[in-house]
Amino acid sequence: MLPTSLIMLPSHPFWRREIQFWIFQLIGWSLWIALLVLRDLTFIPREYILERVLVFLVDASIGIVLTTGLRHLYRAVWDFNMALRLIAVVLGCWAASQAWRPIKWLITDSDFGSTVDLIGYGWATFSQWMPVSMTLLLIWSVLYFFLKYYHLFQREKQKSLRSEALAHEAQLRMLRYQLNPHFLFNTLNAISTLIMVQSNDQANSMITRLSKFLRYSLEHDPFDKVDLLHEIESLNLYLHIEKVRFEERLTVHFEVPSELEDALVPSMLLQPLVENAIKHAIARSESGGTIWIQAELCQNDKLCITVADNGPGGSDHPTSTGVGLKNIRDRLQEIYGEAYQLGSSPRKPKGFQVTVTIPYEQG
Repeated sequence: MLPTSLIMLPSHPFWRREIQFWIFQLIGWSLWIALLVLRDLTFIPREYILERVLVFLVDASIGIVLTTGLRHLYRAVWDFNMALRLIAVVLGCWAASQAWRPIKWLITDSDFGSTVDLIGYGWATFSQWMPVSMTLLLIWSVLYFFLKYYHLFQREKQKSLRSEALAHEAQLRMLRYQLNPHFLFNTLNAISTLIMVQSNDQANSMITRLSKFLRYSLEHDPFDKVDLLHEIESLNLYLHIEKVRFEERLTVHFEVPSELEDALVPSMLLQPLVENAIKHAIARSESGGTIWIQAELCQNDKLCITVADNGPGGSDHPTSTGVGLKNIRDRLQEIYGEAYQLGSSPRKPKGFQVTVTIPYEQG
């Protein structure tokens, strides 16, 4: 069978199916002629081969016409139940073989076809009721239905894959857009407070940084991967907003080697991790605290990114609850499958840390 991927076909499904049908028709009947010629070469003198090939070509052309008619019949009964389709196949092949028989007689009796006994070639029987012509047409019909069902299976498979991909995309987009509400509500409340105490400059600065951060978060598709340096720059937009809220209570340290700045990570990966640390470490402490953001190469060519804090920590730290972390886990699952890890642990002497391990890719 000739791979259809090697054939340049029109994009319209109807013309693609038509061209495929005729390609398989020509290939199949050409193989039938080749088999007859190979058989002749074993006992027919070479000087008669060309004449016989021409006769076989004419006979195969009749077969192409008849099987094209069978194709229209099978299309007409395609929506019927299986029993009626089987009846249509048997009766159709029998009628086509009956129509073929007198044509073979005419060709054999003519001067053109006198070198070949087409009746013996095409009408010899395996039994008293099953001629070779009908057997050949039944084989053609089986191949036709096989290819038909194969194309239907491939079409349904593509639909299923497309539906699954759209579902994953919708889920990933939903997860992505759930990452910001908690931060957004806190920021709007902080802006409201600044306006109430007439700190207009700070409120204006906060609104400007918020608009830049939201623009970045909306510009990047949840499927996008960005280099780590770009992700850190966007994270700094978020941190500047939080520093307006917490002022000197919030300290952030980055430990990212320059050789890892071009490593690819999912966009908006760090912000919910840092937001989680601020919510459960900095906000709970009157004196504030420190957040560390570290990136390094781990074993097996993995990129490990750790967000740690020196907050209260403890066994009650919500490491697997809350929308932010849950969505990160689900999002990483959608992007990397099983090739990721999201782990958390206490940090000594105090605090907590979350580590994301993903395949190392360079931008």
